[in-house]
Amino acid sequence: MKEGIRLPTIVVVGDQSFGKSSVLESLAGISLPRSQGICTRVPLIMRLKNNPTPTPELHLEYNGKTVPVEEAHIATAITVVTDEIAGHGKGISNTPLTLVVKKEGVPDLTMIDLPGIVRVSVHDGGQERGENSCRGTKANRAPEELLEKVTADDVNIGLGYVCVRNRVGDESFEEARMEAAALFETHPQLSRIDKSIVGIPVLAQKLVQIQANIIVRCLPLIVKNISEKLNANVAELENLPKALVSAADVMTAFMRIIGAGKESLRKLLLRGEFDEFPEDTTKHGSARLVEMLNQFSNDLHNKRLFIGGDKGLGRSQGNWTTKFPSSQRVPSYPAEKSRQDFWNAN
Repeated sequence: MKEGIRLPTIVVVGDQSFGKSSVLESLAGISLPRSQGICTRVPLIMRLKNNPTPTPELHLEYNGKTVPVEEAHIATAITVVTDEIAGHGKGISNTPLTLVVKKEGVPDLTMIDLPGIVRVSVHDGGQERGENSCRGTKANRAPEELLEKVTADDVNIGLGYVCVRNRVGDESFEEARMEAAALFETHPQLSRIDKSIVGIPVLAQKLVQIQANIIVRCLPLIVKNISEKLNANVAELENLPKALVSAADVMTAFMRIIGAGKESLRKLLLRGEFDEFPEDTTKHGSARLVEMLNQFSNDLHNKRLFIGGDKGLGRSQGNWTTKFPSSQRVPSYPAEKSRQDFWNAN
């Protein structure tokens, strides 16, 4: 999650098809996609915010896009976007999809629903399933043993636990709450569980409290990060040029720019100071000298500088001193050949 200031977030992990998304939809009061096998194939970030207005506000955020969604069509919209991100089939992706829910009665929470842990091969699951699957702790799969431990209050799970009943089939959320209340009231064994650890409302309150406690512990670091970003933004704002609202402002800014340019030229050309351009070697005198020498070398190779020498060499053939053989014994040496030998020797 690319955010300015990262806050503690609740992450939901567990085995595939163990009801993670069902718990989240009960907390949010909205219907999420349901299917056999892998249903959640991308990290789903759910931002819940209690909003007193009667009309819920929902939208999806992914890949820099924001798409408003109606509550009745949220499951279909999530499925369509998931296919766009992770492709069709059963493959998963680490590209997050954010669902923002502003609705009356929901807890102020941010939760991340991760793809379930796949323990068997899945058709069309992609080649990277093993690398992309999330890690988590394995839940106790022995219902009878778990029920005995819960009723005896003999379960040690760090932050604690809450017993809930998920929505079944086409039940509405109101019907599901009524069925859950009846189950924990009338079931011979479930009715023995302490009511302080039963139900979706209890779970919501507990999650809000856990998140608040973690934020309090992290508050000094959060405040420090906020202060650093605020100071950086204020400094950047102060360095921005002021708005030009009149001809006088424009003329003042223009003269300031001209003056700064003149001063830079004085430093470069007259005083040989390059502190304004420490990394720009094109403005340094040494760079100019190297450029001139390179140009001289190119001119030396490309221009016919030995034309006059060619003629002199041709006229002097045979005019040797007495210590050298006459021209009849020394063959002529063409001017072009002399140039080639000169360059080969150098």
